[in-house]
Amino acid sequence: EYSLGCSRGSAMDNNHESFWRHNSRAVPGKTVAAASVKKSQTTTFQDFQESVRDAWELGDDEFCIMSGIGDGRVSKRPAGPSALTVKTHRSNLSASRADSKPAAQAATPRTNHMQESNNVPDNLINELTLVDDPTEREERGSSEPRKRYRQFHTYPGRPQLLKLSSSSLSKEETNESKLEKFAVLLEEPLLNLIALKQLSWSGIPKKMRPVTWRLLSGYLPTSLERRNSVLERKRLDYHKLVSQYFPVDSRDEAQQDTYHQIHIDVPRMNPHVPLFQQHLVQEMFERILFIWAIRHPASGYVQGINDLVTPFFIIFLQETLDAKVELETFQLEDLPEVQRNIIEADSFWCLSKFLDCIQDNYIFAQLGIQAKVNHLKELIQRIDGTLHKHLIQHGVDYLQFSFRWMNNLLTRELPLHCTIRLWDTYLAESDGFAVFQLYVCAAFLLHWREQLLQERDFQGLMLMLQNLPTHNWTDSQISVLVAEAFRLKFTYADAPKHFEGKS
Repeated sequence: EYSLGCSRGSAMDNNHESFWRHNSRAVPGKTVAAASVKKSQTTTFQDFQESVRDAWELGDDEFCIMSGIGDGRVSKRPAGPSALTVKTHRSNLSASRADSKPAAQAATPRTNHMQESNNVPDNLINELTLVDDPTEREERGSSEPRKRYRQFHTYPGRPQLLKLSSSSLSKEETNESKLEKFAVLLEEPLLNLIALKQLSWSGIPKKMRPVTWRLLSGYLPTSLERRNSVLERKRLDYHKLVSQYFPVDSRDEAQQDTYHQIHIDVPRMNPHVPLFQQHLVQEMFERILFIWAIRHPASGYVQGINDLVTPFFIIFLQETLDAKVELETFQLEDLPEVQRNIIEADSFWCLSKFLDCIQDNYIFAQLGIQAKVNHLKELIQRIDGTLHKHLIQHGVDYLQFSFRWMNNLLTRELPLHCTIRLWDTYLAESDGFAVFQLYVCAAFLLHWREQLLQERDFQGLMLMLQNLPTHNWTDSQISVLVAEAFRLKFTYADAPKHFEGKS
């Protein structure tokens, strides 16, 4: 479904009576369904949900799956032009292979075709890469590779995890001076937490990230002398919770429903990364999420929280492994059970501390996120009226794209290494990142301003917003993003007539 609501809401049987009241009584003079009726300006969230119900099916992932997947539910009418383009391109490609003319002449029809097909969105073109086919090279009797395109299969709303780490070392990783500053701070008998936040805001070196995240999240105390004892006690406390709540009580229907929803969601988080398809990893995630839900009955488990475990899990896993190990294919069973238990416990406690400042995002009906979406709409209207009008004129509701940004903290829009760099700044925010994240989302939307203004219909805008081409982003782009977000916050946070409240 479109909404990432509470699990009990997403699991509700369609035959049950809806919470929302509907007036379905027959009224004399009632218009037929095909008649055009101007709707009232006042609509409910349930009406909005009904209007977009066809966007995602219950049998699909929590977000729609589009290109590259068989049995896709795609309407023939909007997909027709694209399908015709693909068929024509393939026909031309087959004809060129059978043609005995020089390669330059054979390439001409495809060139013209590509020039004529100018309706391909820029974000899809950016996802095309040149590939070389050795078999085709032999058939042509040429040693020169032919350039043709292969499109990556992407999942709308799913982070493009081409790799778990940045391909090039960031400036922070090679900055010995910054490493030394972290080392001095972390070895102080009583840590200066304010200084650590200031140093971490621009990015944390990989070597220092695990202990720094534990400190910034409030999991570790500032006293150097107490850290080891606190770690031992908290890890023991977590495994007592595991013993208490596992196996799940079969007599408690609410617990069964919660665990069932978690059990469904966890395997779908990163289906293209082998690490996350291992049963050991999935069981760890299930325990973390289930115990968090039991300890937070006001919200329970909400779809989207499962994505927020991943950065902590990866950081603490990297801490135990050699830097040369490929995380994507690492077998967790090769790690001693003691170390696996440490990773799981630390991930749980850091997640719990991390979510404390955005708890209102996950309470009933997720009213906190809906308020933030409205704040984002007001903020963009003030900053860039042209972009705001463009979205509204083409029927794009901010809830349709930014709800996921707020709910998943952009984890589904960015590669994992970029999410980790972004969370360096989130954890270092002095007043909590709940307010700052609003400005990050605003800066993120404004970053794509030119491409969005080039789209001329609702379909093109939504495809762009759900498939933003960030798979090649590095830490540098994240540094620019948070710097722009800081500028927006400094300019607009306390400006008159700005939105009230900073929840």
